[in-house]
Amino acid sequence: MRIPLLSTLDADFTRRFAAIRERGADTDAAVEVQTRRIVDAVRRRGDRAVIDFTRRFDGVRLTAAQLRVSAAEIAAAPRAVPAPALRALRLAARRIAAFHRRQRTRSWSYRDALGLRLGQQITPLDRVGIYVPGGHAAYPSSVLMNAIPARVAGVREVIMVSPAGRDLNPAVLAAAAIAGVDAVYRIGGAQAVAALAYGTATIPRVDKIVGPGNAYVQAAKKIVYGTVDIDKIAGPSEVLVIADTGADAVHVAADLLAQAEHGSGDECAVLLTPSRRLAVAVQGEIDRQLQVLPRRRDIARVLCRRGALVVVRNLTEAVELADQVAPEHLELIVKDPERWARRIRNAGALFLGTFAPAALGDYVAGPNHVLPTGGTARFFSPLGVYDFVKRTSVVSATRDGLRRLAPAITCLAALEGYDAHAAAVRCRFSAQKE
Repeated sequence: MRIPLLSTLDADFTRRFAAIRERGADTDAAVEVQTRRIVDAVRRRGDRAVIDFTRRFDGVRLTAAQLRVSAAEIAAAPRAVPAPALRALRLAARRIAAFHRRQRTRSWSYRDALGLRLGQQITPLDRVGIYVPGGHAAYPSSVLMNAIPARVAGVREVIMVSPAGRDLNPAVLAAAAIAGVDAVYRIGGAQAVAALAYGTATIPRVDKIVGPGNAYVQAAKKIVYGTVDIDKIAGPSEVLVIADTGADAVHVAADLLAQAEHGSGDECAVLLTPSRRLAVAVQGEIDRQLQVLPRRRDIARVLCRRGALVVVRNLTEAVELADQVAPEHLELIVKDPERWARRIRNAGALFLGTFAPAALGDYVAGPNHVLPTGGTARFFSPLGVYDFVKRTSVVSATRDGLRRLAPAITCLAALEGYDAHAAAVRCRFSAQKE
């Protein structure tokens, strides 16, 4: 099995490239039906349903008292992590916090020519829930990327859930301690999302749920949206690399393999290059590098289904294709990457030059690695401080200001057939002489 080598000049290129881009965004009907049953059960039965589903799906028997990880266990976690890993987590945390502090916005107002004071009040959310995947791997970086922006935004309470049964990974708990998470619950799946959305006797209800997860987690987030806010529906990881003739095939192959490594089977890894020589070299490098990777079979399956090495006419065509794809990660391994970056409209994150692989952004660069996937970079942004605040409009007016605007208000109210709206303005002047 090899990653396909395509050309935009191929007669069937449009069809084949569309098949690679197609991500199956719609939730499987059977998954949605089962998820809705889980969510409804948790809403009705609270802790009891959470405990039952945890035993059924995770094979772990817990009591209500065991759902929450003790403060002592969280505090002790950093001591159970090897020193180099702990230093790396703290370095990442500092860099993530430094970047996200620059995203903070302040309340503002101005007074217009009629004397009205108009503005916007910025208020942090009260309580946020972060979902941290478990299962095959531990994701302490996901803890940092989700919790730190909430803390920088000023969220009062950050609640974390993670499907790990009785023993949570020490690195995940250490990351929670470093990021300032207030409470951790050892539950996952759709039942954890429902518990955060509706609250139980043990688990507090939150205002927003963020974080990645499997198909059931994403389906649950979709179901509870409106009861709580959510960040977005997260899909499998994806990378698109635009490389010119000066790119190193070793680097390009390594970056494609890295994003195919996540393991769901639906990851996407694509190279766009005007150099057929580079495309062929990358294909050979992928074959070579795969041999030493522990997950080579899973990666090879991803690359065959959702991977491609595409020979384009020129870099302009590459940029046009990239904007159509709107990838999660877009690497520009080209001469003068800043110039080409200015032409990109749709991407979750841009990585410019040979020494900025997407893996840098996954861990310690500072910008958030929670990014829009499946083409949603056309309208979604990376997770950030702005996701953890709400904006309230502020209007203050003088008597004279309202009087001068009253004719327009009553005219527009009449157009819409809302007599009470017009009366609410008229009554403020009807008993007084003008």
